[in-house]
Amino acid sequence: MTKALYDIEPYNTDFDAIILESVKVDDDKYEIVLDQTQFFPEQGGQTPDVGIMEVQEGKTQLSIRKCQQFEVVDVQIRKDEIYHTICPIFEDENAAGELSEEEKKNRDAKIERLLSPGNNVNGFVDWNHRFSNMQQHTGEHIFSGLVHGTFGYDNVGFHLSDSVVTMDFNGVITPEQIRDIETRANEVIYENKEVEISYLKTDEEKESLDYRSKIEIEGDVRIVTIPGVDVCACCAPHVKRTGEIGLLKVMSIQNYKGGVRVSILCGKRGLEAFRQADKVVSDLVNELNSPAEELLGNVLRIQQNVYDLKQSLGKYMYDDLMKQAGDIPESEANAIIFTGEVDNKAMRECVNAMVKKHDGICGVFAENDKGYNFIIGSKTINCTEIAALLREKCNAKGGGKSEMIQGSVQATKKDLMGLLQD
Repeated sequence: MTKALYDIEPYNTDFDAIILESVKVDDDKYEIVLDQTQFFPEQGGQTPDVGIMEVQEGKTQLSIRKCQQFEVVDVQIRKDEIYHTICPIFEDENAAGELSEEEKKNRDAKIERLLSPGNNVNGFVDWNHRFSNMQQHTGEHIFSGLVHGTFGYDNVGFHLSDSVVTMDFNGVITPEQIRDIETRANEVIYENKEVEISYLKTDEEKESLDYRSKIEIEGDVRIVTIPGVDVCACCAPHVKRTGEIGLLKVMSIQNYKGGVRVSILCGKRGLEAFRQADKVVSDLVNELNSPAEELLGNVLRIQQNVYDLKQSLGKYMYDDLMKQAGDIPESEANAIIFTGEVDNKAMRECVNAMVKKHDGICGVFAENDKGYNFIIGSKTINCTEIAALLREKCNAKGGGKSEMIQGSVQATKKDLMGLLQD
C-alpha cells in the first residue's frame, strides 16, 4: 500500500520516495508506483494533482541525454496502490523526433533503467493547483453541509476539475434559497473556523457519529469536520482554516434529475471569474457609453432595434425577390435567381411562386460567406436528381424531395448556371 503523505500534511508538496514498480504504457509514458507520495490521485469526484518528478538511480543523480525530469500527467488509485503516469521532459520538445531509431532505443533503455525499482524519486507537487483544489473542496463541504443541515438534502454528485465545481442535490432549492446558502457559506469563511481531520477506526465509532457519506467505506474512515457546519467522510486535502478559502460564489443553478445542480467557484478561481465578469461589464460600458446600471435596458433596446431592422430588411428583400421573379418572362422554362443574403422563408415562397409559372428548374441562390444557400423546385423535373448532380460536380450539401430540394454549395454563379441550364 502506497503511503498517502497528502493525508498527513497537505501543505508539504516536496517529498522523497522509492520506486516499487514501473511499466511503459505508451511511447513516452510510464506508470510507476512509489512507496509513498504527496500526489493526490483522482478520486471522490476530484481530479488529481499535477507536478514534476526527478528520478535518481540509487543515490546518485543520473544525467540522461535530454531527460532528467518527468512530468506527472495523471495519478490513479487502484486497490490501495497509487499509480503515477509520467512523461520524460526533454530539453527540446522536438528531440524525440530528431533521434534515429537506434538513438531512441538507447534513450528508452536509459529511461527504463532510471525508473527501475529501488531508485529514488524527488517529487514536487504543483502548489498553486493543489491549493486551488483545496479551496474548492473545502468550500464545497461548507455549501453541502449547509444545504444538508437546512433542507436535509444529500450531495449525490460532486465534480471538481480544473475549470468547474459542481454539486448535485437530491431536492429542489430555489434561487432565493441558494443565495441565502451562499451568504451563510461566506459567513463561515469569514469566521475562519478550523477544519478538523480525524479517523474512525472501529464500527462503534462509525455508528456513533452522524456524518455525510455517498458510499459505504470499509476500513478506517477519514472524517473532515467544520464545527457547526459539516461532518463528512472525505479522502482529499483541505485547507486548515475556512478563512483560507477567501470567498465562495455560486456561478450557476440548473434543474437536474429531480433536484438541482449548483456550480460554485472559490478563492483564486472565484476572484478570476469576477475579474472576467468585471472586464465584460467594463467593455460594454465603454462600448455603449452607458452606466453599468443601465446596461441591461440599453442592450434590450438594441436587441429590439435589431429585430425591427431585420423585419424591415426581410420585407424589403422579400419584395425585391418577388419582383425579380415577376420580371422573368413566363415563356422561359427555367427561372433562376442569384441574390444577396435572404432568409429561407422568402426563398421558399419565391420558388413556389415561380414553379406555378415555369415548367423547368426554378431556384433561388442566396449568397453566404462560403458560396450560396439554395432552394430549387420544379413541377416536371425530379429535383433529387438535381441534388445528386450538384453533389457530384460541386460538392453541394443538402437534400429534399422530388418536388423541392435545399442546401448549400461552394461554386461560382457561372458554374452553377452552366450545370442547371444544361
